Amino acid sequence: GGLAAVTVAMALSLGEGGGSRLRRQLESGGFVAAEYVKQLSQQSDGDRDLQEHRQRIQALSEETAQSLKRNVYQNYRQFIETAREISYLESEMYQLSHILTEQKGIMEAVTQALLLQADRDDPALGARRAADPFLPLSAKEVAASEEGRQHTLTTLLEKVEGCRDLLPESPGKYLVYNGDLLEYDADHMAQIQRVHAFLMNDCLLVATALPNRRGAYRYDALYPLDGLAVVNVKDNPPMKDMFKLLMFPESRIFQAENAKIKKEWLEVLEETKRNRALSEKRRLEQEALPRPAPTPPESTNPFEEDEEEEEEPPAEEETVDLSLEWIQELPEDLDVCIAQRDFEGAVDLLDKLNEYLGDKPVSQPVKELRAKVDERVRQLTDVLVFELSPDRSLRGGPRATRRAVSQLIRLGQSTKACELFLKNRAAAVHTAIRQLRIEGATLLYIHKLCHVFFTSLLETAREFETDFAGNNGCYSAFVVWARSSMRMFVDAFSKQVFDSKESLSTAAECVKVAKEHCKQLSEIGLDLTFIIHALLVKDIKGALQSYKDIIIEATKHRNSEEMWRRMNLMTPEALGKLREEMRSCGVGNFDQYTGDDCWVNLSYTVVAFTKQTMAFLEEALKLYFPELHMVLLESLVEIILVAVQHVDYSLRCEQDPEKKAFIRQNASFLYETVLPVVEKRFEEGVGKPAKQLQDLRNASRLMRVNPESTTSVV
Repeated sequence: GGLAAVTVAMALSLGEGGGSRLRRQLESGGFVAAEYVKQLSQQSDGDRDLQEHRQRIQALSEETAQSLKRNVYQNYRQFIETAREISYLESEMYQLSHILTEQKGIMEAVTQALLLQADRDDPALGARRAADPFLPLSAKEVAASEEGRQHTLTTLLEKVEGCRDLLPESPGKYLVYNGDLLEYDADHMAQIQRVHAFLMNDCLLVATALPNRRGAYRYDALYPLDGLAVVNVKDNPPMKDMFKLLMFPESRIFQAENAKIKKEWLEVLEETKRNRALSEKRRLEQEALPRPAPTPPESTNPFEEDEEEEEEPPAEEETVDLSLEWIQELPEDLDVCIAQRDFEGAVDLLDKLNEYLGDKPVSQPVKELRAKVDERVRQLTDVLVFELSPDRSLRGGPRATRRAVSQLIRLGQSTKACELFLKNRAAAVHTAIRQLRIEGATLLYIHKLCHVFFTSLLETAREFETDFAGNNGCYSAFVVWARSSMRMFVDAFSKQVFDSKESLSTAAECVKVAKEHCKQLSEIGLDLTFIIHALLVKDIKGALQSYKDIIIEATKHRNSEEMWRRMNLMTPEALGKLREEMRSCGVGNFDQYTGDDCWVNLSYTVVAFTKQTMAFLEEALKLYFPELHMVLLESLVEIILVAVQHVDYSLRCEQDPEKKAFIRQNASFLYETVLPVVEKRFEEGVGKPAKQLQDLRNASRLMRVNPESTTSVV
């Protein structure tokens, strides 16, 4: 045992040493596979040595693969962490750059305003600037510079076809920046075309390059800076150096030549928008200042002095202060809220403005501000309408629409909000019904259909009550919508229950399930039972008449084979089962018609007719509502008349005294037992007696047998 252990240890040590030598040999730079195999073949004693060597190489390969897998996994985790850190750093750097750009623009604007004021106050400043070329430009020099930029704009726009009429010349318009860009599809990120963008101090012109004319362009689009939002697009190789322009309701993605040009575009667009807002603010401040009234010319009329003394001075028009910062930035803030889908914030801003201007006079600056705001209101309304359109996702139930509905109501669009909400819910209910799988069992499918439809209807009603609590005029629209939705439900219900020719018992169970679910709506004060009755009455009438025809046909067939013999049920179990069936049909005195052993003193035809008629009556009463009263009553009368006529005819025709007595016994069972049970059960189910059934029973009692006649007249 000790010698064996030593041998195993030596083998293991040799194996480990051989593995390390093999690894070093394979890792050496001068390793040649062909030479190694040739040398190994010469040194090996046989197949066994080669197989052992192959196993060692295989084990070394697996060990190397596992090591590589561990290294790749570790490096991959480090790569993910590094990429995340780089992303965070990039976001922080962009925010820092954006803040610095804003600070730079504010400082330049303040400096420029101070210098212009200094030029007006100190005319000698121009001479000092001549001595020191680094002094800021004077007002005249600024005007000259703007004139040069306007000339440059005119020159460049001469190369763009179709923009002369769309871009009229104005003294304040000048070119700020321009350059080539590549446009990409916003959905699929596929390159569309090469464009040239001209950024002016109040708008952005986009032109497409003409294919056969170098340096010439064709007009594509013009966007005012007031309604333009600029969004940086994060680099995602190979898609990089991109930025997005948002102009409701569209958006466009452009790619700059490199990161530097992209940065310049972002900075100059933000700065130009800011300068535009500042200039608009100054203009509104100037317009808001009270203008001195013109001095009237001296008059030589001596009587005017007395008239002027008598006239009261006109009341000065109250000025509205529109120089507040939040009012100046309101249009742009609304654009940002709409772009970021902050609907609540946008409506809050509008409510704040309406509250501020509520008791203020309507001056020209206020009208201009209102025009800008109304344009944003239309954009916001369009976005909210799109949110409620059935083309959007219908998941989330009725609560998913609450946000858009509530904001439309706040905007004074209650009627439109109600219409769109109900259309959205109708599409959702229709989709839910269409997605139901049609199971093999009709009753199972109807349970699912009723659960889906009435649950959706109940949730919609509760959400409608929550959203439109203060708008009583919208409730009539909901009732109309509920009726149309019920019609859609009944179409699906009837197609599965009545069009597929299900049995009357199955149809009755399905209608019962639908009625029970419909009663759930009474929790919210909505009763649609009369609607479901009105929509189902035609199909139920057809089902009752069809089943009536089946019973009449089966009864006539049994009558044609009638032999007027007693029933022999053969076993006591069968007799007990028949007693139980008759008791369930309401026939309590059936024992008086049973004889010795397993005999029944009734005809098979009469017993089968009794069971079939009572089953029809029970199922029909489950379907009953007042509109079906006459249909059910007439069907019962027709079915009973078939049996009565057959018994009357048999009594007239039969000559055998024993059979004639047996027929009278069956007639007595029909007139004195079955017909009263039918009348009683009908009155219990309907709530009032049926005069037609009473007349039929009374007329049957008056029948007399005419031996000479072989026909039956009823």
